[in-house]
Amino acid sequence: MSQLFSKENKEAFFGPLGANNPVAVQVLGICSALAVTAQVEPAIVMGLSVTVIVAMANVIISLLRKTVPNRIRIIVQLVVVAALVTIVSQILKAFAYDVSVQLSVYIGLIITNCILMGRLEAFAMQNGPWESFLDGIGNGLGYAWVLVAVAFFRELFGSGTLFGIQIVPQALYDLGYINCGIMLTPVAALVLVGCIIWVMKIREEKAAKK
Repeated sequence: MSQLFSKENKEAFFGPLGANNPVAVQVLGICSALAVTAQVEPAIVMGLSVTVIVAMANVIISLLRKTVPNRIRIIVQLVVVAALVTIVSQILKAFAYDVSVQLSVYIGLIITNCILMGRLEAFAMQNGPWESFLDGIGNGLGYAWVLVAVAFFRELFGSGTLFGIQIVPQALYDLGYINCGIMLTPVAALVLVGCIIWVMKIREEKAAKK
C-alpha cells in the first residue's frame, strides 16, 4: 500500500494541480481554454473528458509500452487516443447532447491536445500503469481547474449567470449595470489565463525564497 502512494506517485498526482500545472506552468492546452470557457458547464465537461481520456490512454500505453516498436509508437498512441475520444464523444451525445453541441469540434480535437500527447510520450512510455494513471488524473484535473476558473469569471461577468442561472440581481440591471461583453471573447480568456499564470509564478517565487 505504501508503494502505491509513494512520494513519487504523490508528486505525479499533485504536481500538475499546482507547481507543474499543464496550462499555467507548462502553457499547454491554451486553445481549448480560450474556446470552451464562455460558460462553466461546458468547461467542466471538457475538463472531465480530458481527465478520463488522459488517464485511460496513459494506462493503455503504459501496458503496451514494451510491446510497441519504437518506430510506430506515435501511431499507436494516436489510435488509442482516437478510440477513447470517439467513445467519450458518443457518450456525451447520448447523455449530454446540449453540452456536446456547445463543445462542437473541440471534443474531437482532444486527439491533438498537447497535454495528452505529452503525457503519453514523456510519462506513460517510461512508467507503470498505476503511476501513469495517477499522472493522467493529475494532469487532467490540473487542466480542468484552470478551465473552470476561467469559465467562472467569464460567465459571471460576461452574462451575469453561472450554469445558466441568473446570479446578478435584476435590481442591479435596473440601476444601470451592464454585463461586460468583452468577457465572452477569447481575448478575455487569454487575459484570465495570463493572470492565473502570473499568480502561479508569484507563488513559485515565494516558495523558492523560503
